[in-house]
Amino acid sequence: MSTTVQVKNSTKHIQLICVTGLFAAMIYVLTAWLHIPTGAGYTHAGDGLIYLAASMLPTPYAMAAGAIGAGLADGLSGFVVWLPGTIVIKAITALCFSRKTEKIICVRNLLGIIPALVICVVCYSLYEGIFMAGGVFYETQMVDRLFSEHSRRFRAPFSL
Repeated sequence: MSTTVQVKNSTKHIQLICVTGLFAAMIYVLTAWLHIPTGAGYTHAGDGLIYLAASMLPTPYAMAAGAIGAGLADGLSGFVVWLPGTIVIKAITALCFSRKTEKIICVRNLLGIIPALVICVVCYSLYEGIFMAGGVFYETQMVDRLFSEHSRRFRAPFSL
């Protein structure tokens, strides 16, 4: 009897992992390949799939699908500097949705779009402000600029 229950639980776990992987792959494709470039990055439909995954999968699996799919999109599209922020932000965004009802479209999931949008905008702005505009990456850029200006100033008057 207990082995039958273990096999059912194991099968369900494997199914959830497979669906999570499929969602992560679809999120990657819709984010990295089907996007519209804007002045501040790009607009994409990948977030919609994160919301759908969060409405269909248990919370840890939905968070993993969003983090992996969006993280792969940033990492493989040349936006590596955004990768740590994206992984955390997209995982948090999945928390705004629920699969506790039998229907995917319910009041909570429809209203979940609003806090998800606010979380994305605020967290990406904070990430940019802390790590790029005046934080860690900005200081390394200043050091690079300082050394490049220093080397130009004291260059020999002749070149070999």
